[in-house]
Amino acid sequence: MKYDVAIIGGGPAGYTAAEKAAGAGLSTILFEKNALGGVCLNEGCIPTKTLLYSAKLYDNARTGVKYGISVENPSFDLSKIIARKTKVVKKLTAGIRMKMSEHNVTVVNGIAEIKEVIENKITIVCNEESYEAHHVLVCTGSESVIPPIPGLNTAEVWTSREALQNKEVPASLVIIGGGVIGMEFASFFNSLGTEVHVVEMLDEILCGMDRELAAQLRTEYTKKGIRFYLRHKVTAVNKQEVTLENEEGTITICSEHILLSVGRKPVLSGFAPGVCRPETFRNGLCVNEYMQTSVPGIYACGDVTGFSLLAHTAVREAEVAIDHILGKEPVKMSYKAIPGVVYTNPEIAGVGQTEEELQAAGIPYRVKKAPMAFSGRFVAENELGNGICKLIVAEDDTLLGAHLLGNPASELIVIAGIAIEKGMKLRELQSFIFPHPTVGEILKETK
Repeated sequence: MKYDVAIIGGGPAGYTAAEKAAGAGLSTILFEKNALGGVCLNEGCIPTKTLLYSAKLYDNARTGVKYGISVENPSFDLSKIIARKTKVVKKLTAGIRMKMSEHNVTVVNGIAEIKEVIENKITIVCNEESYEAHHVLVCTGSESVIPPIPGLNTAEVWTSREALQNKEVPASLVIIGGGVIGMEFASFFNSLGTEVHVVEMLDEILCGMDRELAAQLRTEYTKKGIRFYLRHKVTAVNKQEVTLENEEGTITICSEHILLSVGRKPVLSGFAPGVCRPETFRNGLCVNEYMQTSVPGIYACGDVTGFSLLAHTAVREAEVAIDHILGKEPVKMSYKAIPGVVYTNPEIAGVGQTEEELQAAGIPYRVKKAPMAFSGRFVAENELGNGICKLIVAEDDTLLGAHLLGNPASELIVIAGIAIEKGMKLRELQSFIFPHPTVGEILKETK
C-alpha cells in the first residue's frame, strides 16, 4: 500500500496534517495507537477546560449574590461533571473521525514504526502490515515527566489522566508542580472545596508566563485558600505523605491524593531499531523552518519537537509542513507570537516576549499598564474582580509582548498576538475601533 503522505500520531498536528494533505488531493494515511485527538482532546486541553467551566459555574452560583442573584444551597455532582466531560470528548473525537472519513484519509489504529528510508520511499510497519510513503510526518506528541523522587513509583500518584477520571472530591490534594497543568487542577479542586497545596521548585509559579502577573494570580488563589510552597523541592513520597525541603529545612504534608504535574517530554517513538533517526534538540526532534528533520522526506510537528508543547502551535506546524510538501510558496514557521493561556479563574494569558526575556537579552523596552477596571464591561461582569493589562513595547513603539490577567484573557490575547506577528506599532493597534462596551477595549486604554 503506497501513499503520498503518512502521519504517525493523531493529535492536533496529525489530524490537521491529514485533513489538509488529503483535502489537497494527496493520498494520506494516519496511524494512531490510542484515540484520535491525542492527549489534547482525550486527556488534556478539552477535558480540563470542560471541568473548569463546570467549576466556574459553581463559583458563579456561590457568589451570585454580588450580582443580585441568590442560589440557595448550590451544589455539584462530580460524577455528572466527569460524565459530561466524557460526552464532550466523545463528541469531538467523533467529529475528527468524520473529517478523516470525508477526506478519504485511511486511519489505522496501532503502533507504527518507520522501518526503512530509501530515497523517496519510506516504509512504515503497523500491526505487522507494511506501508510505503513519499513523505512522513512524525507527530507522536509528549508524555508526562516522572521525576526520580524516592517513593514515587510505589505511591498511588495521579497524573492528569487519573485526575480527569476521578469521581470523588478529595479532602486534600498536594500538587507537585506549579506550571499550567498544576494551576488549572489547583483551580478546579479549590472551587470544589478541596484543601489544595501547590509545591514549586522555582521562586514563582507559571514559569515562562509574565512573572508579575503570575505573582498576582498566586495572590488571588492564596486568598481562596490554596497553600503555595515556592522554592521547595520534593525529596520523598511515602503513600499519602510528601516531604519537602528548602534552605530553611524539611516539612511533611499529609494529603489524601498527590497530583504530579512537573512537565511533559517528547515521545520519540516511531523509529524501528537500526533505522536512520533524525537529529534531536532539547530532547525533541530537530526541525528547520519548514518542519523538516535531518532525514529527507521526514517531517516532525507538535510536541515531539520539544519546542512549544501547545496544541495551537502543533496545528500551525502541521499546516507549514503540508504546504511545503505541496510545493506551495514557502511560508516559514513563526514562533514570534504563540499565545499561552492558563484557564484558571481568573484567566491569565500572554503572547510575545516577557520582561524577563527582554532583560536577559539586553533589549531595551517600555511597559504600559492599565487595570482591567478601566474597561466598563469588565467592571460590569467582575464584581470586585482584579486584573491587569500589561503591554511591552520597543523604543520605537513596536509591540513586543502583551500579558493579561482577568476574564476573558484567553479570548483577547489573539488580538495582541496578531499585532505582534505583523510587527505593528502600539498606536496602530490602538487606532482600530473596538466595539463598546467590551473587555477588549482595555488594549486601547493601556497607554
